[in-house]
Amino acid sequence: MIIDQSTNIYGIVGFPLGHSLSPSMHNSAFAASGLNAVYLAFETNDLAGCIRGIRAFGIRGISVTLPHKSAVISHLDEVDDLAKKIGAVNTIVNVNGHLVGYNTDALGALKALEEKIQLSGKICIVVGAGGAARAIGFILKQKGVKLKVANRSPERGLELANFLACPYLALDDLVAEDADILIQATSVGMTPGDNACPVTEHVLREGMLVMDIIYNPIETRLLKIAKSRGCLTINGLGMFIHQGAEQFRLWTGMDPPFEAMIRAVEQSLMKGPQTHNR
Repeated sequence: MIIDQSTNIYGIVGFPLGHSLSPSMHNSAFAASGLNAVYLAFETNDLAGCIRGIRAFGIRGISVTLPHKSAVISHLDEVDDLAKKIGAVNTIVNVNGHLVGYNTDALGALKALEEKIQLSGKICIVVGAGGAARAIGFILKQKGVKLKVANRSPERGLELANFLACPYLALDDLVAEDADILIQATSVGMTPGDNACPVTEHVLREGMLVMDIIYNPIETRLLKIAKSRGCLTINGLGMFIHQGAEQFRLWTGMDPPFEAMIRAVEQSLMKGPQTHNR
């Protein structure tokens, strides 16, 4: 691809970004679709300055990651209804200077789960209380899932539990809970800290579906333990690629080249251990 004055610019904003896989995934998607576009990493803590830059330089679309998913809302011109209800934005679309925020994390998690299980009526423990946990919990509640929130910090855990109108469980007190699904939505277990596991093995019972939103390593310590105890497991690749595919659709109006996106992410992960943010 030749980058010229007609090249559309997209990117990811967060801090720190480490070695984000989003540029690899989206640049491969643009190339596979024949688009004159490039996706870059913009590591910054200056969110207000970043938003001014998006407007000033006509950047067409942005992925938003930690720690900006909630704070960015006040800087946007419009927020999609789902993102507004969740209280977190991970995608910005620039429509001639009018910045619109969306949340594709929720849809990405939902699609990854629905590939494995019928959700309605199930009981789910969500481990974590950040933006991803908030998005996942909200969309699952919409699908008729009965939720429980577990988190190391009681203040944040109780805040999310109140938002979702569900019970709060102290993470240290979590034992063999009556649940069909456990979703790990924190950074615990991510490379280079991949020996860590946020829950004890006694929480995991045979037949439970265990999903970890971390995709590096592809199989976290939690998933290894879950598999050994007879659980069905889902790694973080499905959610990551599904949310990215929805971002591509929002930015371009085109169907995403899903297979090309999967190949790009898998090839990047094969290059060796790195620290990845979304």
